[in-house]
Amino acid sequence: MPASILFVCLGNICRSPLAEAAFRREAERVGLDVGLDSAGTAAWHAGKPPDERAIAAAHRNGIDIAHFRARQIAPEDFCQFDRIVALDADVLAELKRLRPPGSRAELSLLLDHVDGREGHGVSDPFYGGEEHFDRTWTDVVAGAKALAREMGAWN
Repeated sequence: MPASILFVCLGNICRSPLAEAAFRREAERVGLDVGLDSAGTAAWHAGKPPDERAIAAAHRNGIDIAHFRARQIAPEDFCQFDRIVALDADVLAELKRLRPPGSRAELSLLLDHVDGREGHGVSDPFYGGEEHFDRTWTDVVAGAKALAREMGAWN
Protein backbone atom coordinates (compact mmCIF):
# COMPACT_ATOMS: atom_id res chain seq x y z
CA MET A 1 0.00 0.00 0.00
CA PRO A 2 1.51 3.36 -0.99
CA ALA A 3 2.38 5.98 1.60
CA SER A 4 0.01 8.93 1.85
CA ILE A 5 0.50 12.59 2.70
CA LEU A 6 -1.96 15.38 3.44
CA PHE A 7 -0.65 18.96 3.19
CA VAL A 8 -2.50 21.43 5.41
CA CYS A 9 -2.64 25.22 5.63
CA LEU A 10 -5.34 27.55 6.88
CA GLY A 11 -7.81 27.85 4.00
CA ASN A 12 -6.50 25.31 1.44
CA ILE A 13 -6.37 27.83 -1.39
CA CYS A 14 -2.71 28.96 -1.44
CA ARG A 15 0.06 27.09 0.34
CA SER A 16 -1.29 23.56 0.73
CA PRO A 17 -2.45 23.14 -2.88
CA LEU A 18 0.93 24.45 -4.03
CA ALA A 19 2.67 22.00 -1.69
CA GLU A 20 0.55 19.13 -2.98
CA ALA A 21 1.37 20.08 -6.57
CA ALA A 22 5.10 20.44 -5.86
CA PHE A 23 5.22 17.10 -4.07
CA ARG A 24 3.18 15.39 -6.81
CA ARG A 25 5.73 16.58 -9.39
CA GLU A 26 8.71 15.52 -7.26
CA ALA A 27 7.18 12.10 -6.51
CA GLU A 28 6.65 11.52 -10.23
CA ARG A 29 10.19 12.65 -10.98
CA VAL A 30 11.76 10.19 -8.52
CA GLY A 31 9.21 7.39 -9.01
CA LEU A 32 7.75 7.54 -5.52
CA ASP A 33 4.32 5.87 -5.17
CA VAL A 34 2.36 8.07 -2.78
CA GLY A 35 -1.23 9.19 -2.24
CA LEU A 36 -1.59 12.97 -1.94
CA ASP A 37 -4.19 15.52 -0.95
CA SER A 38 -4.42 18.91 0.70
CA ALA A 39 -6.82 20.52 3.17
CA GLY A 40 -7.27 23.53 5.39
CA THR A 41 -7.97 23.86 9.09
CA ALA A 42 -10.81 26.29 8.26
CA ALA A 43 -13.82 25.70 6.01
CA TRP A 44 -14.06 29.22 4.58
CA HIS A 45 -13.21 28.16 1.03
CA ALA A 46 -14.55 24.58 0.99
CA GLY A 47 -15.43 23.52 -2.54
CA LYS A 48 -13.68 26.49 -4.16
CA PRO A 49 -10.64 26.35 -6.45
CA PRO A 50 -7.26 27.65 -5.31
CA ASP A 51 -6.61 31.38 -5.24
CA GLU A 52 -6.07 32.63 -8.80
CA ARG A 53 -2.57 33.79 -7.85
CA ALA A 54 -1.71 30.27 -6.64
CA ILE A 55 -3.07 28.85 -9.89
CA ALA A 56 -0.88 31.34 -11.80
CA ALA A 57 2.23 30.50 -9.74
CA ALA A 58 1.76 26.79 -10.40
CA HIS A 59 1.08 27.49 -14.09
CA ARG A 60 4.32 29.49 -14.35
CA ASN A 61 6.01 26.29 -13.20
CA GLY A 62 4.20 24.03 -15.64
CA ILE A 63 1.54 22.64 -13.30
CA ASP A 64 -2.24 22.96 -13.50
CA ILE A 65 -3.99 23.14 -10.12
CA ALA A 66 -7.18 24.85 -11.33
CA HIS A 67 -9.12 21.60 -10.83
CA PHE A 68 -8.15 21.32 -7.13
CA ARG A 69 -10.94 22.07 -4.66
CA ALA A 70 -10.52 23.29 -1.09
CA ARG A 71 -11.71 21.19 1.80
CA GLN A 72 -11.46 21.23 5.57
CA ILE A 73 -9.46 18.59 7.37
CA ALA A 74 -11.64 15.89 8.95
CA PRO A 75 -11.03 13.58 11.93
CA GLU A 76 -10.76 10.56 9.62
CA ASP A 77 -7.81 12.17 7.82
CA PHE A 78 -5.68 11.46 10.89
CA CYS A 79 -6.26 7.73 10.34
CA GLN A 80 -6.27 7.67 6.54
CA PHE A 81 -2.96 9.49 5.97
CA ASP A 82 0.50 8.36 7.06
CA ARG A 83 1.74 11.94 7.28
CA ILE A 84 -0.01 15.24 7.76
CA VAL A 85 2.30 18.08 6.88
CA ALA A 86 1.53 21.58 8.15
CA LEU A 87 2.64 24.69 6.34
CA ASP A 88 3.21 26.79 9.47
CA ALA A 89 3.47 26.48 13.26
CA ASP A 90 -0.07 27.74 13.95
CA VAL A 91 -1.52 25.11 11.62
CA LEU A 92 0.66 22.43 13.25
CA ALA A 93 -0.60 23.47 16.71
CA GLU A 94 -4.20 23.27 15.45
CA LEU A 95 -3.55 19.82 13.96
CA LYS A 96 -2.18 18.62 17.29
CA ARG A 97 -5.32 19.93 18.97
CA LEU A 98 -7.63 18.26 16.44
CA ARG A 99 -5.76 14.95 16.33
CA PRO A 100 -7.96 12.11 17.62
CA PRO A 101 -6.41 9.77 20.20
CA GLY A 102 -4.84 6.71 18.63
CA SER A 103 -4.56 8.18 15.13
CA ARG A 104 -1.65 7.00 13.01
CA ALA A 105 -0.63 10.11 11.10
CA GLU A 106 2.78 11.61 11.80
CA LEU A 107 2.61 15.40 12.06
CA SER A 108 5.37 17.75 10.90
CA LEU A 109 6.08 21.14 9.40
CA LEU A 110 6.98 21.02 5.72
CA LEU A 111 10.20 22.95 6.20
CA ASP A 112 11.26 20.66 9.07
CA HIS A 113 12.39 18.34 6.29
CA VAL A 114 14.76 20.95 4.80
CA ASP A 115 18.20 21.15 6.41
CA GLY A 116 18.61 24.47 8.19
CA ARG A 117 14.90 25.39 7.89
CA GLU A 118 13.57 23.31 10.78
CA GLY A 119 10.87 25.10 12.76
CA HIS A 120 10.17 27.57 9.96
CA GLY A 121 6.80 27.95 8.31
CA VAL A 122 6.00 28.71 4.70
CA SER A 123 4.82 32.33 4.58
CA ASP A 124 1.17 32.84 3.74
CA PRO A 125 1.14 34.75 0.42
CA PHE A 126 -2.58 35.58 0.56
CA TYR A 127 -2.13 39.28 1.33
CA GLY A 128 0.81 39.70 -1.03
CA GLY A 129 1.40 39.89 -4.74
CA GLU A 130 2.78 37.58 -7.38
CA GLU A 131 6.27 37.66 -5.86
CA HIS A 132 4.87 36.30 -2.56
CA PHE A 133 3.30 33.36 -4.40
CA ASP A 134 6.58 32.72 -6.22
CA ARG A 135 8.41 32.71 -2.87
CA THR A 136 5.83 30.26 -1.52
CA TRP A 137 6.39 28.07 -4.60
CA THR A 138 10.15 28.10 -3.98
CA ASP A 139 9.62 27.07 -0.35
CA VAL A 140 7.16 24.27 -1.10
CA VAL A 141 9.43 22.88 -3.82
CA ALA A 142 12.34 22.79 -1.35
CA GLY A 143 10.12 21.04 1.19
CA ALA A 144 8.74 18.61 -1.39
CA LYS A 145 12.21 17.61 -2.59
CA ALA A 146 13.50 17.10 0.95
CA LEU A 147 10.43 15.11 2.03
CA ALA A 148 10.53 12.96 -1.11
CA ARG A 149 14.23 12.22 -0.49
CA GLU A 150 13.40 11.28 3.09
CA MET A 151 10.52 9.04 2.02
CA GLY A 152 12.60 7.42 -0.71
CA ALA A 153 15.05 6.32 1.97
CA TRP A 154 12.17 4.56 3.74
CA ASN A 155 11.15 2.56 0.68
